Amino acid sequence: MRVKVTTKSFSRTPELVAALRAAFPDCDFRQAEMGELDPAGVVDFLADADAAIVGLDPVSDWVLERLPRLRAVCKYGVGLDNVDVPAARRRGVYVGWTPGVNRRSVAELVLGMMLGLTRNMTRTSRLLAEGQWLKQGGVQLSGSTVGIIGLGHIGKDVAALLAPFGCRILVNDIVDQQDYCRDHGLEQVALETIWRDADVMTVHTPLTPLTHHLVNGQTLAAMKPGAILINTARGPIVEQAALKAALISGHLGGAALDVYDPEPPQDLDFLALPNLICTPHIGGNAHQAVLAMGYSAIDHLKAFASGAPQPPLPGM
Repeated sequence: MRVKVTTKSFSRTPELVAALRAAFPDCDFRQAEMGELDPAGVVDFLADADAAIVGLDPVSDWVLERLPRLRAVCKYGVGLDNVDVPAARRRGVYVGWTPGVNRRSVAELVLGMMLGLTRNMTRTSRLLAEGQWLKQGGVQLSGSTVGIIGLGHIGKDVAALLAPFGCRILVNDIVDQQDYCRDHGLEQVALETIWRDADVMTVHTPLTPLTHHLVNGQTLAAMKPGAILINTARGPIVEQAALKAALISGHLGGAALDVYDPEPPQDLDFLALPNLICTPHIGGNAHQAVLAMGYSAIDHLKAFASGAPQPPLPGM
């Protein structure tokens, strides 16, 4: 079975390369000098593959139609928004995916962003590098109100990391999680309550038609003055132009982004805003998470090769 890997993060990790080669000697990896793959590029790269390990690369019905040899797609990462799962199943393509495998990596980054913004670390560090000695230490995260939109694997881990800070934690999810919230001291509330009450709001939903531009000009205006927004989920969940305006006006106290629309981001003026922390989609990229995501994808390939049935997936 010929296996090809589209994600460069997997391909530059020696432990994963060695593990895949040991299991599937006929394999090939996308190299660092190769550009990002659009749908046509995915088709070109995977034309001779029986199975693929993919990251954020588009695997649409259009792509699958042009890859008749491809029988398995295994996800390196946790989001499935780039894989057309119904189309894959209709075409008999096995999809391997493990949710939440990088949850702690993302949750730690979110906590760091919260502390960096509330305690004014990023802004004062930038100013000090310019020779300005500004002793403004912000406010404590402890005791603040934090809103978590999306109480899945990562949202729950963020809430767990916040436990020692004594925050009031408001959560919203399309699934009724009242029992979980009661057992863990969380409050499941309407989105409007989070907009109104949260000092810090962090987004952890998948990208769907319902969540596209969930955070927009109207919802940003409803947030309390000086509030902080964090998005480590998917870029299009936040309307970037509206966020830029809210940061420039001072209505929001700050924001932190690990994801953008598009990626990589092109608006350098936006990235340079003094009240914005921006990282290059590294939330799930801690070394331990990279290994966990990679080994998970390899395990799914092994399951497929052994004839295991398709595991349940969203959209099935």
